[in-house]
Amino acid sequence: MSALIDVENLTLQFHTDEGLITAVEDVSFSLNKGEVMGLVGESGSGKSVTAKSLMHLNARNAVYAPGSKITLHTEAGEVDVLSLRTPRELNVVRGGAISMIFQEPMASFAPAITIGKQMVEQLQLHSDMSKKQAREISVEMLDRVGISDAGRRFDQYAFELSGGMRQRAMIAMALSTKPKLLIADEPTTALDVTIQAQVIDLMKDLVSEFDMGIVFITHDLGVVAQTCDRVNVMYLGRLIEEGPVREVIRNPKHPYTQGLISALPKLDDLDAPLTPVPGDIPSPLERPPGCVFNTRCSQVVGPQCQAQVPHEVHVTADHQVACHIYTEAGK
Repeated sequence: MSALIDVENLTLQFHTDEGLITAVEDVSFSLNKGEVMGLVGESGSGKSVTAKSLMHLNARNAVYAPGSKITLHTEAGEVDVLSLRTPRELNVVRGGAISMIFQEPMASFAPAITIGKQMVEQLQLHSDMSKKQAREISVEMLDRVGISDAGRRFDQYAFELSGGMRQRAMIAMALSTKPKLLIADEPTTALDVTIQAQVIDLMKDLVSEFDMGIVFITHDLGVVAQTCDRVNVMYLGRLIEEGPVREVIRNPKHPYTQGLISALPKLDDLDAPLTPVPGDIPSPLERPPGCVFNTRCSQVVGPQCQAQVPHEVHVTADHQVACHIYTEAGK
């Protein structure tokens, strides 16, 4: 498979009244065409900030470190995402080659404008098609994501649709420009389990049909297991484990990943108590030195955990973990 996007040494800070806050630190990964990559971690881990960086969509107080690089591979050539500045340049990654599905569709659709008008406006912004052509494509896409009577729904407002329909409409709008990369920011969190399953099946079908890549952001490892090919586990802005989804879930190496999996309810033992990861994720203002997980880790191996940032170690050819347990210092 050919590479779709490469993220290298991404470090991102925000200017605040308290000073510079580090949200993402030295994150690197690649995504291929036709691949679904899960980005997993608790709230505050830096998942959404990382994903928004792919579209250069973070707030104006964001500061990218000089060594940070995001390269999008398109048919027209390579695009250095972080070098884009003008609205015209940014159209390439904002709704053009990259689209994003947000967690809450009601916050994404303007309540006083019909679904169809917003879809048409987006298509005309990114192409030279007429309003009639944009309408035809929009209705067709609403139909393809499973919205019945798409022609009528096209003229309705977001509040007139159910939660599942709004989510499908947002997927339809994101896909109408035929992006190469789709970022899905917890798209199933607000949906009931039956609608979740439908949305997951729909996204799988779209990957195979359009040969696009998906970055799937979630805290639900069950959804990751059903949806993703690879999974990257984040904690407090750092990438701590990555690999094929079945390998990571069946054989987690990092204590944090092990904790996340242990916290899942066990359907084969309903009386078993839940075992959450102890403690709370620290504030970005109080990032611990060394391994960022050392304040909550039950497997601290020595003073290096508090003093040295662990480097990534290959436990198999495509399964990596950043933990002192697996480094020479940890041994």
